[in-house]
Amino acid sequence: MQNLLIIAPSSSEPAPVGSAGAIAQAMLRAVEVAGESGVRPLQVKVITPHDWANSSVSDADWLLCPLTLDLPNGLEFPARGVFDRCRAVEPMRQTVAAWAVATGDGAAWLPIVWTQKGPLFAEAIAQRETQYFQPLHLSDRQRQPLYALGQRLLRSLEALPAVYLLQFGYAEQGIWFDRLIPFPAEPAIASVGVQSPDLFQCHWRCLTNQPILELLI
Repeated sequence: MQNLLIIAPSSSEPAPVGSAGAIAQAMLRAVEVAGESGVRPLQVKVITPHDWANSSVSDADWLLCPLTLDLPNGLEFPARGVFDRCRAVEPMRQTVAAWAVATGDGAAWLPIVWTQKGPLFAEAIAQRETQYFQPLHLSDRQRQPLYALGQRLLRSLEALPAVYLLQFGYAEQGIWFDRLIPFPAEPAIASVGVQSPDLFQCHWRCLTNQPILELLI
C-alpha cells in the first residue's frame, strides 16, 4: 500500500459551517477504520495547498486525496482534470443549462459514490441553521432528475471512482443545478454515524479500489 497524502482546505478558505479541519479528521478516521480490516497506508500525512507549494514532497511518492479545489498548479494526480473543471462553476452551469436543466445557487447535496461498477446514490444532505443533516427527504419527482443529471455529468467528465457531491437547489416544482464537488466536502460530515459506510469511508474505498455493495441509513 502507498503512503497517503491528504490535502486539506487551508484555514483561509470559506467554510459555511464548522472548521475545515473537521473534513481532514473525518477522512483520517475513515482510513483508520479501513486499517482495522487490513487496508492501511504505510504513512499518512495531512497538508494544505500552501504547505505543498512550499515543500519538496513528490506527488509520485503518495496516493493523493485532495479535499479542496484550491490546488497548486504543479500538483498532478489522475483526477486533476476533473477537479479543474469542477472549480470552473460557471462553465459547468452553462454545460448543464444546455441540457435543459435549470441552474442557480443551492444549499442541498446529493452524494454520488462513483464506483468502477457504477453509481451508488446516497440520501441527500441539507443544512439546518448551523448543522448539516442526512437524510433530506425528496419526492421521486425531485430525486429522479437528480440521479439522471449526476450520471450524465460524471460520465461527461470521465470521472474516476470517488465520492462526489452534486450541489443543488429544490422546490416543489423541481430542482436546479449549482455545482459539482469531486470529494466529500464539509456536508459529507452529516453521513458520519448515520450512513454505513459513511461518505469518507466510501471515498477511501473508491481511491483504493475496494468494493462498496450498498449504502445503509
